[in-house]
Amino acid sequence: MDSLKKAMRNVKKAVAKADEVSKKLTTKTRKALKSSVFCGPNRSFPVNDCKHAATAKAYLNRSNFSAATKKRIASCINRRAKALGCPAGKPAKAKGGVEYSFDNLPEDLRILADSHIFKSTKELVDTSLKSEGGMDLDFSGCNDCE
Repeated sequence: MDSLKKAMRNVKKAVAKADEVSKKLTTKTRKALKSSVFCGPNRSFPVNDCKHAATAKAYLNRSNFSAATKKRIASCINRRAKALGCPAGKPAKAKGGVEYSFDNLPEDLRILADSHIFKSTKELVDTSLKSEGGMDLDFSGCNDCE
């Protein structure tokens, strides 16, 4: 009977510790974390435990980072999750850039979408999103921009 009580105490301690570890990060605890715990730029995507690893995987493709940056973040999340001994699940994957379609636009907006200035701006934005630098726009090749 004593061994059953001891086992129950150990289970309660383990549950209490798990609850403590998986709590939402407060500003104070987040600031106290080492920089190596974060997988994204500017201390984004904290991966300090398995719960946060799963959350980071789930939210990665909702971010506005470039595809190259998302790929680096995904790699870091997977590496940190493995180091923490998290249960194997789906690895974090960075999906490509922003997908959009102009097929179902009203006529007045379709005219705008077919204009030269819109097409050249769209081309610059697409090029910028695909570049290693992320969201920095380079308007040097735009003849219509001042």
